[in-house]
Amino acid sequence: MPLNFKDISDAYDAGQWRVASWRKVPTQTTGSGIWFDLSMSPGNPIPNYYAAAPQIAIALKRSTDVGLDHGQNVNALGMKKYLRTFMAQAVTATAVPLPMIIADYLMFYPFVDMSLVEVVPMTTEIALPRYPTGAGVRILPVLVASQVGGAQFRIYYTNSAGVAGRVTPIVTCNTQVVNGTIVTSTPQTAGSTGPFMPLQDDDKGVQLIESVEFITGDVGLLALVLVKPLAAMHIYDITAPVEKDYLIQHNLMPEIKDDAYLNMICMPSGTLAAAPINGLIETCWTTN
Repeated sequence: MPLNFKDISDAYDAGQWRVASWRKVPTQTTGSGIWFDLSMSPGNPIPNYYAAAPQIAIALKRSTDVGLDHGQNVNALGMKKYLRTFMAQAVTATAVPLPMIIADYLMFYPFVDMSLVEVVPMTTEIALPRYPTGAGVRILPVLVASQVGGAQFRIYYTNSAGVAGRVTPIVTCNTQVVNGTIVTSTPQTAGSTGPFMPLQDDDKGVQLIESVEFITGDVGLLALVLVKPLAAMHIYDITAPVEKDYLIQHNLMPEIKDDAYLNMICMPSGTLAAAPINGLIETCWTTN
């Protein structure tokens, strides 16, 4: 955070701020209470389909993959950028209430085959493009080719302290079959854990994924995405947009790294098919 409110006021006076619009129009028939990755939906920003060579880590960046428009790079100017406000609105009743999490998507391991009932190594030839230690980084398992459901798996990883060979608890996939579903999230499946993979013991984050082991297999494909959650908000109903001011309401504006690929996950109350979700993102930047 900036040192004081004067820093923020001076930043706005100097024009060091940006407001940009966004709009997502999902085509997938999502399920109630199951988290969904909006980065895979059409609209603005353009969709990201996690298409690359199987199981080889790929970095995500604003400059190459687009994502939410948060403005120019500022670190070389001796500044830091912050998320000031975020506005969202949905006018389709099946979508709301709609909790949302804004995250920095760092990198992903594409096309992980759920049918291989064995330990499958991942290839990581790159470092995390941001948050290099992995502190606060979580694993988001996103369905990219239809599953049947009920498969169980765990992930071996290196934690944010640089310790290799860490292993997540075994989790059970939900039975949602549409692409973009976060397979570990559902209130109805025993062994489901929510949008992020649980980590071993008191680990604080993930630096890289070493391998994946399916205990019971399925027919689908996953993308394993490393994300840094930044902020949360909630659309309550269809009657009005919701705006979250992180400075006024939380006294803590999340920092946005240079070239960050920002996008959102959400947990609809019903289907998001043909349910436009739109809003605004406001950022500002100040001297360190």
